[in-house]
Amino acid sequence: MYAVSPLRYPGAKWRLGHFVSAILADNHLRDGHYAEPYAGGASLALSLMFENQVSEIHLNDLDRSVYAFWKAAIEHTDDLVACILSTRVNMTSWYEQQEVQANKERASIVDLGFSTFFLNRTNRSGILTAGVIGGKEQAGRWKINARFNKKNLVSRIRRVAQFRSRIHVTRMDALTFLQRRNDSLPRKSFVYLDPPYFVKGRHVYLNAYDADDHAGVAKTVTNEFTLPWMVSYDDVPEIRKFYRHARRLSYALRYSASTQREGRELVFLSPFLRTRPDLLLNA
Repeated sequence: MYAVSPLRYPGAKWRLGHFVSAILADNHLRDGHYAEPYAGGASLALSLMFENQVSEIHLNDLDRSVYAFWKAAIEHTDDLVACILSTRVNMTSWYEQQEVQANKERASIVDLGFSTFFLNRTNRSGILTAGVIGGKEQAGRWKINARFNKKNLVSRIRRVAQFRSRIHVTRMDALTFLQRRNDSLPRKSFVYLDPPYFVKGRHVYLNAYDADDHAGVAKTVTNEFTLPWMVSYDDVPEIRKFYRHARRLSYALRYSASTQREGRELVFLSPFLRTRPDLLLNA
């Protein structure tokens, strides 16, 4: 399941693929719908779809930058690819794409989608607000184009576009998305929530949460949501408290943001889902 998304994101949630695949199989959810209220790089969603484990995927992200990329990838594929192939990967282009992000509410879907893609591939750890790989003086060991193999990335985008009839892209607040999809998705669906990290979310995500936001998501998911669900989080006391009545599993995950390190993360699951906890050991 490695490296199917055109975007880079800290956390590498595709590593949960075997665990989620087992959940789908063991709970008769294969060939159903799969939804992510916080799509980001959507690596897990794409992996499951490419392997035909799910029939349709629903990618939602409140941030217009992320939304624009996925919208452009599936609805304006040729235009997006043309931007990638024609743009030089240098500091001049980097500054130009920074300007697009600074005015993103006025940018077109294609322009903003490409800007998101360009900065995701040229910034450290794929974070849009982080510095450029190699530094502005390009004096580092790695240069701005270190993660920008055009041929490979265009291939990934075109592969996504081949599945456009099975991909639904929306831009909603996560709670609104959950409330609407709880009624509109078929019962044979699985929803995976990967909210911003509780501790370092503001350094990674453009739409970070405060404690009340995290608590609100937990309340909605555990008390009101009726479809099968899974939530992943950084392992902190506050999150354990918010989800204290939910089933909980812990696992180790390697992070790539800034430095290579390993941390503990938590998975919370809706009641009665059959799971194989041992598969998390290799996440």
